[in-house]
Amino acid sequence: MQNHNKRVKTLSLIIERYATVFAYIVLFIFFSFLAPGFLTPYNVINLLRQISMLSIVTCGLTICIIAGDWDLSVGKLAGLAGIVAVSLITSGIPTYIGILAALGTGILIGCINGLLITKVGIPSLIVTLGMMTVCSGISLTWTKGLAIYKTLPESFTFWGSGYIGPVPTPIYIMVIVIFLTYILLNKTKTGRYIYAIGGNKTVASLSGIDVERYRFMGLVICSSLAALAGIILMGRLGSGQPTAGGEFLMEGLASVFLGMTTIKPGKANILGTLIGVLIMGTLSNGLTIAGVPHYPQEIVKGTVMISAVVAAVWKAEISI
Repeated sequence: MQNHNKRVKTLSLIIERYATVFAYIVLFIFFSFLAPGFLTPYNVINLLRQISMLSIVTCGLTICIIAGDWDLSVGKLAGLAGIVAVSLITSGIPTYIGILAALGTGILIGCINGLLITKVGIPSLIVTLGMMTVCSGISLTWTKGLAIYKTLPESFTFWGSGYIGPVPTPIYIMVIVIFLTYILLNKTKTGRYIYAIGGNKTVASLSGIDVERYRFMGLVICSSLAALAGIILMGRLGSGQPTAGGEFLMEGLASVFLGMTTIKPGKANILGTLIGVLIMGTLSNGLTIAGVPHYPQEIVKGTVMISAVVAAVWKAEISI
């Protein structure tokens, strides 16, 4: 009887820990039957390419949220970084300088966010909400609200629409970023400190951890990865779109919240976030192939995000 109860308890813990993973498998199988063409090598590669930019953004968001901070500016910052790159490159600046300038924009915004949050003491939610508006305003002012349609060199579009062998370039970048984020959070002292800070800032500080430094670092990494995603996005679009990237915020947060219900329930974690990204990407891809129009898809995504937040708060017993 005791062994039976132990097995039941173990099974219950497994289901609780990996329920979201099982849900994704069911979702994948569902679209495999519902949407003709979903389970083809071409579409699987296309799905991975579609989620590559969101994955990069959510790696940064995961680090931020683990440390107890928010960055609501990631979507608009991605758009601004892309505009910076495209504007400079189309004006005759070498591609590598345009890309470096875009990444520098992300680092600069991250530093500003970090200083206001850690030094001035303004809540990250307020700072990054304001920065989201600032980034959007700069993009629209810079472009006068118009898209930049000029021929971009292959050295730039390669990062968004190019291939290395049979695999799109963004997939390689996504894998590298996810791998490095996993190593940072799970195999380094910095990762342990970030988790400790998110658990209890006061205790972490009393333990000798430089809380402000690691929170600042997390915010800068988050902004830098958002800028990288913006460069890839504009390279894929082949033009400068001042309103592009806005979807990264809501879908990114939904992915992180979904990730908090699996692998390490109650905590943001990179493997859980990846499951969340796959769910969001598979929903979008599968619904599109099934012929569902764009606007109803937004209803589904919004519902999934609300469900993710409810699950993260209720099941994992965390505070959002």
